[in-house]
Amino acid sequence: MDAQMKRGLIEACILKLLLRGDSYGYQLVREAEEVLSISESTLYPVLRRLETAGALKVYSMEHNGRLRKYYAITDAGRNRIDEFLVEWQDVMKVYDFIRRDEQ
Repeated sequence: MDAQMKRGLIEACILKLLLRGDSYGYQLVREAEEVLSISESTLYPVLRRLETAGALKVYSMEHNGRLRKYYAITDAGRNRIDEFLVEWQDVMKVYDFIRRDEQ
């Protein structure tokens, strides 16, 4: 799969997971396994990009005596999901066109 497309899919999945509620890195990796395999080393750069873009915010809370970073989706993140869904319709049109004569 094209690296750019995969990056976009991972970002959209992470944002969708955060719609369920705030979460932390390891939990996001486990929840993402529903649809894709992702490692923590792949996840954290994606989270940083999304934070820089304003799609999520980060805060820390104590858990078992240690600070844990939590991630929360912002309005910009919700808008990004909406944009992804619109763009994906265009991808599906191309996919349908390519598949049309193969069946």
